[in-house]
Amino acid sequence: MHRTVVAELDAVGTQDHVLDGPHGPLPVRLYRGQDAAPARPGPALVWAHGGGFAYGDVEMAEADWVARSLAARGIPVVSVGYRLAPALHELDAGDLAQAGPEAGVHYPVPGEELAAAFDWTRTRAADLGAAPDQVSLGGASAGGNLAAGVALTRLRRSGHDGGGNEAGHQPAQLILAYPTLHAVQPPTPAELRALLDADPEADRFGAEPVRRMYENYLGGTVDDAPVGAVPGTATVAELTGHPPTTIVTGEVDELRVSAEAYAAALREAGVDVEIHMAQGVRHGHLNRPDEGPAAEQTIDWFAARMLRTV
Repeated sequence: MHRTVVAELDAVGTQDHVLDGPHGPLPVRLYRGQDAAPARPGPALVWAHGGGFAYGDVEMAEADWVARSLAARGIPVVSVGYRLAPALHELDAGDLAQAGPEAGVHYPVPGEELAAAFDWTRTRAADLGAAPDQVSLGGASAGGNLAAGVALTRLRRSGHDGGGNEAGHQPAQLILAYPTLHAVQPPTPAELRALLDADPEADRFGAEPVRRMYENYLGGTVDDAPVGAVPGTATVAELTGHPPTTIVTGEVDELRVSAEAYAAALREAGVDVEIHMAQGVRHGHLNRPDEGPAAEQTIDWFAARMLRTV
């Protein structure tokens, strides 16, 4: 990473908070640049790391480096330490359908915690130099699923009118990095299949691993899973009124078919959608910012989109 970029990231200040969350104490970390306060309120972002719903924390690059990078560009970030589903390696395949609360949390707990952090951020937006109506919601991989699920759940509850209280407010935008949005993924196109065959280490998100990941998250079968857990199943009617959305995928990532299908459905519903593909990278490139330009480019895409509305 270029040393001037490192210096900018080191100048970002952080504050840890523990919120009174819907399922108990909820840790969040606030990131802010050290420059003078903006002349007028701008955007902010509430961010969820990935990890297959079962792994990850606010220390991983996909959380910490992303938040520092956006804060250095003038966008305060609240990174959310949501509760995790059971670690997949601790459960046999036959146990997944019977996994209860004692095995760890399941849907909808992580999404409800992300929603609570979003509402908390809106209430203190002025302290961050942000406007309440410019607070966006985003995440990477499974965190992208959680962000999309929060938006869809609020659309259904508010009747697409934005609601009249904190629980009904929609994010200004959704900011999604290589999200997983389908428990049963669309078919993999031949050109992507060829890329995965040429790079076996990247070929980790076929139908069976993805199904297992969702069963673990749901604590049961994927059959008839609620749309809040599997946003890719949303109908055009359910997507109407969805916030503007920016998605970045990885070229050598089978999960990209899920993101591409979701972007197409959003467009059909009349939603303002931008989708970019980071060339030549596997899934999770925001966790590997030193491997090449893709991570910085992704941050640039996200920052440009959020700052454009100011």
